Amino acid sequence: MAAEPPPSLSYRTTGSTCLHPLSELLGIPLDQVNFVACQLFALFAAFWFRSYLSPGKTSPDVRHAFATILGIYFVIFCFGWYSVHLFVLVLMCYGIMVTASTSDIHRYSFFVAMGYLTICHISRIYIFHYGILTTDFSGPLMIVTQKITTLAFQVHDGLGRKAEDLSTEQRRLAVKAKPSFLEYVSYLLNFMSVIAGPCNNFKEYIAFIEGRHTHMKLLEVNWKKKGFHSLPEPSPTGAVIHKLCMTLVSLLLFLTLTKTFPVTCLVDDWFVHKANFLTRLCYLYVVMQASKPKYYFAWTLADAVNNAAGFGFSGVDKNGNFCWDLLSNLNIWKIETATSFRMYLENWNIQTATWLKRVCYERVPWHPTVLTFILSALWHGVYPGYYFTFLTGILVTLAARTVRNNYRHYFLSSKALKVVYDIVTWAATQLAVSYTVAPFVMLAVEPTISLYKSMYFYLHVISLLIILFLPIKPQAHNQRRPQTLNSVNKKKID
Repeated sequence: MAAEPPPSLSYRTTGSTCLHPLSELLGIPLDQVNFVACQLFALFAAFWFRSYLSPGKTSPDVRHAFATILGIYFVIFCFGWYSVHLFVLVLMCYGIMVTASTSDIHRYSFFVAMGYLTICHISRIYIFHYGILTTDFSGPLMIVTQKITTLAFQVHDGLGRKAEDLSTEQRRLAVKAKPSFLEYVSYLLNFMSVIAGPCNNFKEYIAFIEGRHTHMKLLEVNWKKKGFHSLPEPSPTGAVIHKLCMTLVSLLLFLTLTKTFPVTCLVDDWFVHKANFLTRLCYLYVVMQASKPKYYFAWTLADAVNNAAGFGFSGVDKNGNFCWDLLSNLNIWKIETATSFRMYLENWNIQTATWLKRVCYERVPWHPTVLTFILSALWHGVYPGYYFTFLTGILVTLAARTVRNNYRHYFLSSKALKVVYDIVTWAATQLAVSYTVAPFVMLAVEPTISLYKSMYFYLHVISLLIILFLPIKPQAHNQRRPQTLNSVNKKKID
């Protein structure tokens, strides 16, 4: 891993420096303090937005304008002149949106957005040395890239393809008219998602701005059978409070656990040369667990911000409860209790997985699995550690599927055996994920090789032996494509 920056440079940022005293007091890099400050301000602004700029009180144009102006301010506050990259990409792709033919709009938008993002990724490695000494502006750029390509494909579906050629979901999300400039920039740069996402669909965002978002979901339920004479008014307050509690716990874990077990521990002399294998394995698990609270914090807070504004209502569950998880990016409980690699990935960075499915897996005519892996890797960036993780993940996914298809049915004959199976597979899954994603947070080649050498490449060896020598049961072939789809769509691990 690249060396730690000198103390005098550890709080350098291209964004605002007005919170530098707070940064020094907390011992947290200034760019992270700016990020949290913007998200907390966005949370309060979202409540105000829902109450005082509600669709019943103001026009969609005013709601669009307010959301956009505040979002632009957040970007400039956090990233300073780096925000130019975001604005340049948005303007270029709007030019494509209004000038390109509907038959080509998705191709041009995709290659321009992904190309610009990749150039920025490369510049951060070779110019800024892994981004350690300067603010990382790639996060918002990655989210905007997702939204640009999502909208371009949905406009292509609505204007450039026949309805009978679309899947049910593509028909539901197809955009029948090109957006105005205000709608376009509001969708891409609104204050609720410009800093930390998540990606969402254009039609759902416009329905939210125009006040149709919750009603569209409520109309899917027969309320007369439930004793209602009119549509209820679901409130996001309970969901927001719940998510803020999760955010607070994640922040406390980040300030304690993450600082106690930094990822640099994995290249310490003690870990590499002195600890025995079992100790290394357990320590790797602890360090990887300690690296997750920052993701839990950022994604859950972003979800809460959208909900506070009234966006993210997904309907009513089987128990009649209102659900506000339309934009949720993860399910922490299912992640921490996952008993398979597939289950773990299905509940991590959900919206990015959905984006990969919609713009790549469902659309490419050849080798959808391989091309989706490649797109996921390029979107994440060009750090070598990402590619170590993806390649290892392919092996582990195939091996885990083979073991499951060969042996799981033996443990379903009794509850006791099933409990034993779940415990063993939980432990194996958590350790396998820790081993697989370690390069993702280490980034560079040298620490990754050092780590894997100290672990004797054990998971690579075991996975290869399973794939090469363990036969696949016939029933595995029947389920192969759906499993591959879920595995690939959920592949992002950052």
